[in-house]
Amino acid sequence: MANAPLAGLRIIECSALGPAEITNTLVDLGAEVIKVEPPAGDYGRQMTWPIVEGVSLLHLHVNRGKKSLTLDLRTESGREIFKELVGTAEVVIEAMRPGGLERRGLGFEDLKAINPSIVFCCISGYGMTGPYKELPSHGIAYDVWAGLVNVATDEEGFTYLPEHPSTGIHAGPLFGALGILSAVLRARSTGEPAFIDIAQSDASASMDWLRSETWKAYERPESEVTGNASDNFERRAPGTAGMKEGVRYQVYEAKDGRHVLFMASEQEFWKNFCTGMDRLDLFERWPGSKYADHARHNRELQRELQILFKTKTSVEWLEFADRVNTAIAPVNTPKTLLEDPQFQDRFPLIPAERLGADQMPAPLKFIGEELPVPEKAPTVGQHNREVMRDLLHYDDAAFATASESGAFG
Repeated sequence: MANAPLAGLRIIECSALGPAEITNTLVDLGAEVIKVEPPAGDYGRQMTWPIVEGVSLLHLHVNRGKKSLTLDLRTESGREIFKELVGTAEVVIEAMRPGGLERRGLGFEDLKAINPSIVFCCISGYGMTGPYKELPSHGIAYDVWAGLVNVATDEEGFTYLPEHPSTGIHAGPLFGALGILSAVLRARSTGEPAFIDIAQSDASASMDWLRSETWKAYERPESEVTGNASDNFERRAPGTAGMKEGVRYQVYEAKDGRHVLFMASEQEFWKNFCTGMDRLDLFERWPGSKYADHARHNRELQRELQILFKTKTSVEWLEFADRVNTAIAPVNTPKTLLEDPQFQDRFPLIPAERLGADQMPAPLKFIGEELPVPEKAPTVGQHNREVMRDLLHYDDAAFATASESGAFG
């Protein structure tokens, strides 16, 4: 789409596995991404489950809409073609362990000599500095490093990782995309290049800043750092850990066996709930504070609410909350989320017929505009001839010469 938000932005990407997600949203917004792969291709196509008709869902999702060009960067002809491509682009991405391109004479300084305003972004596990920079790793490593995952123990005493949402491998690419767009805006305005270093571990820690920064704040004396007024200024465990004892901010089982999250920690929401349920006696007995009052440890009230929440189905509770203006939310699993009416309204899946597997669109909406619908993730070298013809104007003879030199493997 010529009028897509990022139409005209060309990115050369050298990526393997999950870090390729760094351009996922940019492609969905119209950027042209040329994925430069070794002749054998990105082995992410076969790694991780599920495998959909022989290709991993990981590849189908993070590489959708991209063009695949195979280049053997060990050969002089392959490196020369890479340099030619850089001259046509605004961004180069090294989405793998840092330094691979530099060792081939294709690092930031080398490419800046070709394209003085180039934006070069390196995204990796632990980044380009620090004692862990060379450590081999996978996505879960960044979340356990950042303290996001609690180690569990089974009935036989063996430790294991419980189910948890992956954070670093998704947040890192998003921060990277934000940095890339910021640098591109500056480069277009001033001609200044940029070298961006993104660590997925950094991103994992950053997404959980509230807990880590709270622990740090609690190192200061209680005369300086306290809890909320509604808790008599008691300092409690950071983040959601302090919600275990909550009552007006808690999960309850509904009539249909599903759960809902009750969030009436504001006095207004609590009063509206009690009024709507014709139970103003609960409000009069436990009115709470104006803000952030979870009625912690109030087991008597919790038993009352446990009974009340079993009088309506989860759907009825959402209708009730909407009607009386109180805060109640559905509790989903990764499976039931796809059936949720709010999800279906805002996230209609792009069908497998187009992308090889049902996939979520980008979580962005431009009011009054239609965003591009991405194409299926490429096979290895699918766009070799197309890229060489359209971007570098290679005719059949030039393409054959480059092939014979081993440029494409």
